Amino acid sequence: MAHSRVAVLGLGIMGSGMAGNLLRAGFPVTVFNRSPERAKPLADAGARVAASARDAAANADVIVSMVADDRAAHDVWMGGQGALAGVRTGTLLVESSTVSVGWINELARAADAKGATLVDAPVTGSREAAASGQILFLAGGTAEDVERVRPVLSAMGRGVVHAGPTGSGALLKLVNNFMCGVQVAALAETIAFVERSGLDPSTAIDMLLSGAGGSPLVKTLGPRMVARDFDEPHFLLRLMAKDITYAREEAAQRGLTLKTANCVLGLLEQALASGQGERDFSAVIEPIRAS
Repeated sequence: MAHSRVAVLGLGIMGSGMAGNLLRAGFPVTVFNRSPERAKPLADAGARVAASARDAAANADVIVSMVADDRAAHDVWMGGQGALAGVRTGTLLVESSTVSVGWINELARAADAKGATLVDAPVTGSREAAASGQILFLAGGTAEDVERVRPVLSAMGRGVVHAGPTGSGALLKLVNNFMCGVQVAALAETIAFVERSGLDPSTAIDMLLSGAGGSPLVKTLGPRMVARDFDEPHFLLRLMAKDITYAREEAAQRGLTLKTANCVLGLLEQALASGQGERDFSAVIEPIRAS
């Protein structure tokens, strides 16, 4: 795997950084993105730009997908121009998108029918972590398959957590993002509360960020909310709404109602309705401020 030919499908906020790190590590890289202009910096750095996902997969030993949701993942893998149409026997597929466990199970079956193997390996971290190789992979699959793909994943991130069998990586990522979403929603209401309170905002927010509630996520997003710094997204608000929706559905399938997920989704849907979907997800505070 140390010299594997790697195809990267999806060159958004995360995929571009991941592909760049593979190139810097010396892997032969082919990239595909539905909007081809995103591929130009990677082409300048030495990547081959494929005309389709099928073309990207044709000579790859490992194929990494990093797209928005179940629908986008289905489009990039399935169909006549999808990556599965071009895979060879023995190819390792890595689904790094944040998707549902149901989609992972469907893709695993389709991979098996092609003589390929799937590892679901979504990531923690946002744009800066992807660019600097500091994302953490949450991998689902057999121990053997996770070890086979580890050199490729390690070139893109700071580590690999083997979460369990196929689907476990996707499920752990949804659990993680559910918890993050709850923290961010609480932070947004807290800052709006401080701003309306008559307290000195700087004093109050500095205390809150350095206190017991000041998790790494809160410390990162608090200043962004205070400064209204939303227009250079590190993680899109609409994608957080998608992740919370998937998490709620996965919990419901296991007989659990995530009541706080309903509250978070309500705030995210207000933000989507007010046009915040393509901004950083810390923009969830804006409709709260306006209420």
